[in-house]
Amino acid sequence: MRPRPIAALLATTMLAMPGAAHAQAMDAEEAAALRAELATLRAKVETLEARLDAATAQPVSSPAPSAPPAPAEPAPEIAWKGAPEIKTADGWSFKPRGRMQVDVVGLDTPAGVTGARGGLATEFRRVYLGVDGKIPGGFSYRVEADFANNAVELTDVYLTYGPGPLSVTVGQVKPFWSLDEMTSDLFTSTMERAAFSQAFGFERRVGLSAQYKGKALLLQGGIFGANADDLLDDSNDSVSFDGRAVWMPKLGETQFHLGGSLHLRDLGNPAATVRYRSRPFAHTTDMRLVDTGEFDAKGERGMGLEAAVIAGPFHAAGEGYWQTVRRRGSTDPTYFGGYAELGMVLTPGDRRGYKDGAFDRLKPSRPITEGGIGAIELNARYDHLDLNDAGLVGGRQQAALLSLVWAPIDFVRLTANYGKLWIDDARVATATGDRDYTADTFGLRTQIDF
Repeated sequence: MRPRPIAALLATTMLAMPGAAHAQAMDAEEAAALRAELATLRAKVETLEARLDAATAQPVSSPAPSAPPAPAEPAPEIAWKGAPEIKTADGWSFKPRGRMQVDVVGLDTPAGVTGARGGLATEFRRVYLGVDGKIPGGFSYRVEADFANNAVELTDVYLTYGPGPLSVTVGQVKPFWSLDEMTSDLFTSTMERAAFSQAFGFERRVGLSAQYKGKALLLQGGIFGANADDLLDDSNDSVSFDGRAVWMPKLGETQFHLGGSLHLRDLGNPAATVRYRSRPFAHTTDMRLVDTGEFDAKGERGMGLEAAVIAGPFHAAGEGYWQTVRRRGSTDPTYFGGYAELGMVLTPGDRRGYKDGAFDRLKPSRPITEGGIGAIELNARYDHLDLNDAGLVGGRQQAALLSLVWAPIDFVRLTANYGKLWIDDARVATATGDRDYTADTFGLRTQIDF
């Protein structure tokens, strides 16, 4: 039983009192008063002890256990790839993207062809801004537009589904043209692509397509309408079927590329016309020295062959493309364009990039940010375009091109370009009426992308 300190104190006091009584005599009245006081004190002590017992008997309540804290969601991962790329653990990603190309170009032609002999001009060749990323479930997207020269033009705008090697895309993309066309303009070896790419109207179109990408095999195909800018044209009912196959084995450090493409297009308009023409490797002029002019057509058929190899610092590439026009009541002409190219990366340890059936970024192993000089590449190309056939004379253009590419870091690139052109049956004659002549073009491009 728990000790009672108050009762013990009281007992001690009472035991002491008789000794006090022996020490000093007290009368009967004083004794009665003392007894009454002791009785009152006892009652108070018993009341206090009862309260103390009641308080001690109640169990002390322990605090309720708290629920374990919910696991914190992992913070988004941010990487730098020329611009911040944000990724979440559940599969979302988002990255702004863009590029800017500023060209200084000169064109020298015989008197009477391009006014004051072409002259020197500067332009914003491309100013792309957009975003791309991924969505959980195997989806990816891109939205991009070109803002160069005070105009806005949609470029890639698409949504893709494909968690594995097979993917499906809806939107505006390139209909799987040629190696040179499928290579991004950020990574081409010369400032302008092959002449046939421009002459035959290669452009992005809106459609539905599919792609299979294996280790050494790439298959692409789809059905397309018109470019996004032409969709509101009521007279444009064109539809095309476009496909491309690429075999791209890699043996050791040597990358091979062998491919072909087929393009069938119905213009869908009984009054449709086509026109094939190309600039003289200088985008700063609107003058086309080779030009078929407009003529009637009900459809087109394009066939292309492509080959390339990358072995250490060396690369070689070549293409041929045949464009046949189906006419109404006239002979169908077939036009041809192609090129052959050799190149070498001069800086040790560097080589031309390749990815998914196209050339890719030139990445310096020793950029200037690490005390190196970046990557330097030298290229030589012969380009041929023949727009003469079936009685239609559009001219023939041949060009010998030299380019020097310097990439000081991954996302900055400078390209110097020179071209010697030989024109036969030119659309534009010289001041003396000659339609067979030569021209020279040179240019410098400064480029940044992210």
